[in-house]
Amino acid sequence: MERIAIFPGSFDPFTVGHENIVRRGLKLFDKIIIAVGYNATKSYYFSIDERVAFIKAQFEDEPRILVERYENLTVEFADEKQADFILRGIRTAADFEYERAIAQVNKLMTGIDSVFLLTTPEHTPVNSSIVRDILKHNGDASKFIPVITYRMIQDIRAGKVKF
Repeated sequence: MERIAIFPGSFDPFTVGHENIVRRGLKLFDKIIIAVGYNATKSYYFSIDERVAFIKAQFEDEPRILVERYENLTVEFADEKQADFILRGIRTAADFEYERAIAQVNKLMTGIDSVFLLTTPEHTPVNSSIVRDILKHNGDASKFIPVITYRMIQDIRAGKVKF
């Protein structure tokens, strides 16, 4: 039986911490579907098309990673994709408490298990909100965003690419 996990998030933007969790997750799962969430009532810095394109480009060399957008409940999306696991990264104790509650509800609703990977120490302070703020103020976020994604962001800013 193929072990499939989804790695859900808004990924606005996708960070080096996210990339690290996905690459480490490949040791545990046969396939990982990066599920890029979209909520029409929420405002994003990058469009859904940009976020999906960034992540697809980052993993184009890895056939076991798929990138898809979704708008429904995470557990519904996991069920549609026949995934048995939800992969999540944990940076802090606060992250754990938040993710634990969601994982327990998901388990009660559908029986799906959540698998938590602790972030590596160098990625612990990195989160999308901080990186987004650096980008909004034209700061250098290259240490916090995967190389391919950062190049794509720079191309968008320079007007070389539009989505």
